[in-house]
Amino acid sequence: MKIHWLLCLLTALIGCKPQAPEPSPAAARPPNIVLFYVDDLGYGDLGCYGATGVATPHADRLAREGIRFTDAHSAAATCTPSRYALLTGTFAFRSQAAVLPGDAPLLIRPGTPTLPTLLQQAGYRTGVVGKWHLGLGSGNTDWNGEVRPGPLEIGFDYSFLLPATGDRVPTVYLEDHRVVGLTPEDSLRISYRTPFPGVPTGMDQPERLRQAADPQHSQAIVNGISRIGYQTGGASALWTDEDFPDIFTDKARAFIASAADQPFFLFFSFHDIHVPRLPHPRFQGVSEMGPRGDAIAQMDWMTGAILEELQRQGLAESTLVLFTSDNGPVLNDGYEDQAVARLGSHRPAGPFRGGKYSAFEAGTRVPLIAHWPGTITPGESQALISQTDFFASLATLAGVPLPEGAAPDSQDLSQALTRAGQPGSTLLLEEAMTLALRQGPYKYIPPSALPQAPAWLQQKGIEAGLSPLPQLYHLEEDPGETHNLAPQMPERVERMQQLLDSLVAPKNTKP
Repeated sequence: MKIHWLLCLLTALIGCKPQAPEPSPAAARPPNIVLFYVDDLGYGDLGCYGATGVATPHADRLAREGIRFTDAHSAAATCTPSRYALLTGTFAFRSQAAVLPGDAPLLIRPGTPTLPTLLQQAGYRTGVVGKWHLGLGSGNTDWNGEVRPGPLEIGFDYSFLLPATGDRVPTVYLEDHRVVGLTPEDSLRISYRTPFPGVPTGMDQPERLRQAADPQHSQAIVNGISRIGYQTGGASALWTDEDFPDIFTDKARAFIASAADQPFFLFFSFHDIHVPRLPHPRFQGVSEMGPRGDAIAQMDWMTGAILEELQRQGLAESTLVLFTSDNGPVLNDGYEDQAVARLGSHRPAGPFRGGKYSAFEAGTRVPLIAHWPGTITPGESQALISQTDFFASLATLAGVPLPEGAAPDSQDLSQALTRAGQPGSTLLLEEAMTLALRQGPYKYIPPSALPQAPAWLQQKGIEAGLSPLPQLYHLEEDPGETHNLAPQMPERVERMQQLLDSLVAPKNTKP
């Protein structure tokens, strides 16, 4: 009887173990992974999340055939920190990762465990195409020679990059270690400190500009748009913004075709819908919202073209597609492009308060769609999930264990990522101008030493979410964060502050 009882108990325990998603017959090898990482796309900027004024049929199809998440978050409310946390599984504040200038050295140092490095070890071919903004080189980069270290030194087999952002110099493409199209007789020089004599800037010659810009964005002029930073030379290598959708999409297609005979990871990092918004002529006027809406439509077309390449290669059912954004939305971010004037009834952040840069919910609450035909059952998920968790989750789906000490802040939420009914995290840290904490429906923002948003953020029309008093909101009842419950619930405030402190402490990084 004892033996029979023990056997039953053992069977029950085995049955309670979390089960990994069962692969479809077409997915005998580990799944290919395509991560669409849109820039500045808000929770409400897709049709499947309530967008008006612009059509997004390809993203909507992904949501219809996959899982649409309603409580997913970027790792931070700005771009560089989000990218850092996604690729390292480590909160950005631990390395003081902030928005980088265009000439910054590589932020993720070679030897750091990264998601692409881990996938390489599992036999994946890895590639990144699009915006980088994680620094390049070791400082004082010579753009006329080999630019290293870069993506190839931290786990990518191939890279084709916008080195920083569209509104920062250098305004050239970087393929692997070299600037594309640069000629020896016309060297490229970059400075973020001193203007080059005789070279026009947006500040001293605004009549050259197609879009008026604020002082921060009024330095080097390229393609009729002034940027952050100074630049001269390299005429044969300079990009034309309107070419981005075709060039980046073609590079992504070529990478997929080249890697079709083995598992691959493609990190497709859009420039859209970041400023400056200069969509290709075939997308101009397709939305009701001017350049920002047209850039959303352009982004959606690029998504569809890459999905079509997967279908052409016979890889759709063996590919996990994740579609998300690096932070919440922003309308006025340095250029006058009618983003505010032509908004109409569209709500970029959906029902949430704040936006890019903000500690309020719209700073990090972003679209997330998971698509894997034959493996993922379509549905909607309310699971609380952060992009910081992608590292451990994708490691599980790829069948590779995490190395000791890797991705200390990443949780394995592979079940939630691939099954709509599965629970997500119990705690989630939101990083903005301060650190905030989600616990179930509750959102806690601790008191801030800054009494209000800095002037530059106020000019963008975004609330920073800062207050000298603690803030506590119940998001199911109050998604707009309008009713501060902290005075009525001091015990919960104290508990959530203690939980936040435990997450911040290096000795206890896992939520």
